[in-house]
Amino acid sequence: MRSELFAKRNAEIQSTERWTLQSQKMLRTLVTPQTPVVATKGAMVAYQGSVQFKHQGSGSVGNFLKKQMTGEDTPMMRAEGQGEVFFARNAANIFMMQLEGQNDALSVNSQSLLAYDPTLNDDIRRVKGLGALASGAGLFNVVLSGHGMAAIACQGDPLVLDCSQQPTFVDPQAAVCWSANLSPDIHTDVSLGSFVGRGSGESVQMRFHGPGFVVVQPSEL
Repeated sequence: MRSELFAKRNAEIQSTERWTLQSQKMLRTLVTPQTPVVATKGAMVAYQGSVQFKHQGSGSVGNFLKKQMTGEDTPMMRAEGQGEVFFARNAANIFMMQLEGQNDALSVNSQSLLAYDPTLNDDIRRVKGLGALASGAGLFNVVLSGHGMAAIACQGDPLVLDCSQQPTFVDPQAAVCWSANLSPDIHTDVSLGSFVGRGSGESVQMRFHGPGFVVVQPSEL
């Protein structure tokens, strides 16, 4: 049988590395009994070998209580065993973030989180401002810290904005991740026209200001 489908560019990239991008849109992760991986449920598109997928709990009583009180519940799973797991999400681009210590932390929109090393700590953080309720996104986010790798999904090519020089405003659905030392709040621009159907449709934004960055995707989920 012959086909362009079997071209080398479409074949699995064999590697002994823990994380290998097969393309911009698919990630291959090596799983061993000593190195499981945590991922959002539904992110696995294929796997090879003897791999088991289990529900990943809240991790701590504090996180469990936060989820109960806020309603935030990003379903997570843990891949264990021996093999390779392939992750993707709706043909989104994937980029990797290496965290290098307890003072290194990243806040991730739960819709953009794909997978990460279990050596990383995770926490739920609330964005200030009741206006976030109007957008349905960006109100609660997952903060990763410590030492390990995280895989982030981005609809399209990411834009990295420096927030240190001036206030930066981002649609909550377009904010992928940002420096965890930033404490964004919700900025609302509501006028009479917003209520009578003549508003801009951009009445709710996340406001960032301080030393750090925010990653923006060219899409509003």
